[in-house]
Order: sequence, then structure tokens, then C-alpha cells
Amino acid sequence: MNFYRNSTLWKMTLIAAAAAIGIFSLLYSGNLVKKLKAEERKKVELWARATRQIINSTDSSKDLDFLYSITEDNATVPVILTDGNDSIISAVNFDHSRIKDRKFLMARLEKMKEKSKPIVIDFGGGYTNRIYYRDSTILVKLMYYPYIQLSVVLMFILISYVAFSSSRKAEENQVWVGMSKETAHQLGTPASSLSGWVEILQMKHPEVEIAGEMARDVARLEKVTERFSKIGARPDISDGDIQAITQQTIGYLKSRTSSKISFSFESDLAAGQTVPVNAALFSWVIENICRNAVDATEGEGIITIRITQTEDHVITDVADTGKGMPKSLFKKIFRPGYTTKERGWGLGLSLAKRIIEEYHHGKIFVKYSEPGKGTCIRIMMKK
Repeated sequence: MNFYRNSTLWKMTLIAAAAAIGIFSLLYSGNLVKKLKAEERKKVELWARATRQIINSTDSSKDLDFLYSITEDNATVPVILTDGNDSIISAVNFDHSRIKDRKFLMARLEKMKEKSKPIVIDFGGGYTNRIYYRDSTILVKLMYYPYIQLSVVLMFILISYVAFSSSRKAEENQVWVGMSKETAHQLGTPASSLSGWVEILQMKHPEVEIAGEMARDVARLEKVTERFSKIGARPDISDGDIQAITQQTIGYLKSRTSSKISFSFESDLAAGQTVPVNAALFSWVIENICRNAVDATEGEGIITIRITQTEDHVITDVADTGKGMPKSLFKKIFRPGYTTKERGWGLGLSLAKRIIEEYHHGKIFVKYSEPGKGTCIRIMMKK
């Protein structure tokens, strides 16, 4: 549980950092944009005054050269000069290839009218010109900069998250494989010895009824050893009778579960119908789900296993009349280490998910659950 709390905290920290960087960038660049907008308007106003002075000027050529230099120095802010009726007189700082295109300039003029108020040049006698302008290319880039920066930060966090998740998953896989192989190795020797002792017991004392049950448990132990040995390796998938596998698993669980727990099995499949499956691993999945269902019923209830089919899938539903769970836990219960039991390891359903989705390319999920009414877990396998 601590691992997942730390993982969630790490994710939230990354998101908070991205948000902080984004907000700071927006505020900082927004302040710069306001200042530059004011400066650009002052530049256009100066350009307007210079234009008016040039037209009305009777000053020396030296003064006119100074005024012309002011108008020519505006090389960044797009400007359109119109008469009092908004007929275009001239335009500067637009695409040279389109500067003579009247339709293009009229379209730009309409957009400029929406963006900002014009600067009016009053020549007296009722004769005026208007100057329309828009933000310079530099200002537009600055306005979009924080969004680009935020996108880069989010992309970096996403890549970091994927890398972290992949690294964590690889480490988990190594732990799973190592633990599974060691478990299979440790179980193998005593299982073989027990099998030999049971055979001797059955030969020398055939009248002892318990010997048969012991043989079944030893066979079960050997199957468990086989299951653990397959973790980390690509298991053999072949056509198998999923009904028979499920019924055998239920039969084993019935004899080792309280009589107050009732098992019910239903199937729409034809007798002997097969699907691609690894029998040992699929049996393990059914067993893990059923054991969780038994725990959920708290010693008394009904567990119903129903097999149906669609055109492409064989569906196995395991439903119980147990305590159920809220929707917030539907995905968490499949995470390694997550458990609500005091002595649980939280491995059963995570193994089931791994077996169904990674080895059989199927799906396993909580179909429905409601506190106090029970849970149904669905397995979907391709035909």
C-alpha cells in the first residue's frame, strides 16, 4: 500500500510542478506582452505624428530626413494607413508578395479593426487619416511561447512517467520471475518425495481411504509447482476444454471449502468445445478468483460460475453474494500488493490479470459490484 501511495504522490508532484511552471510562464509572459503592446502602440503613435509632420512640414530637409527615418524604422509592426472613409492609402510590414493584393489588405484591415482602435491623424479642416495596426511577429511569438513551453514541460513529464513506469514494471517482472522460479524450485523436491511416499502408502495400505485424498493434494502441489515454473516464460497455449478445466477446479475447491459456500456452474458451450488456453494457468485464475469470492462471502454465500460465448469470445463470469466493493476499487484490486485482507499479499488477482491479458491476450475486469450485494468478475478469451 505504501508503494502505491508513494507512486501517487510522485505523480501528483509532477503534475503540480508542470502546473506551477505553466502558471509562472503565463503570468510572466503576459506581463511582458502588456508592456510590449504599450510600447508598440507608442511606436505607431510616433509613426502617425511623423507622418502628419511630413505632410504639413515646411521645415528644412534635415528635419524631413529625421521624420522619414521615424516612419522607415518601423520594420516589425504591420500598419495600414487609410483615409477618413477607411479607403487604404498604403501598408507596410506585410508579405511583399501580397502587399499589392487589395483583397488581402482589406481582409487584414477588417481583422485590425476588431483587434484595436485606430490612431487618427487630424490634418485640420475636417481632413483625417487613420492608422490601423496589429501585434508584431515578435509579440505574437511571445504570446504563444508559454503555451509551447508548457507543452514541452508536459511532454517531458509524460516521457519521464512512461520511463518510470516501464522501469518499475521491468523491476516488478524481475521480482515476479525470480520469486516464481525459486518457489517452483523449493516446492519441486518435497512434492516429488511426497508423491513417492503416497504411492508406497497406497501399495502397502490400500484400505486407508485418506491415501486417495493425499494423492489428490500431492497432484495439486505438483500443479502449483508447474504454475510457478511458467511465470516469466512464454507458456504453451493450445486448444483446451475450458468447461472441463473450470469444473475440475471447482470440484477441487468444493471439497476444501466450507459447506456453507454453495458453488453453481452453468455453461452455454457445446460439450468438448475448445479454446486456445494454457490449462494449468487458466485453472489458477479461476481458483484465485473463487478464493477471493469465498473470502468476500465471509464463510456463507453462493458463488456462480457462468460460461457464455459471443461470435469472437468465450466469456467466464464468476459472481458471488459477498460484501461487494465501491467502483473506486474496480481497477485497484488488480494491482500487485493491493489487498483488503490483514494477512493477504495482494498477488492473486494481479497474477490472474497477468495470465489472462499477457499470456492469453484476453481481458479480465470487474463487470459489476455493489457494497452489500456482491461482485462479478468477467474473463473474456478469444476463440
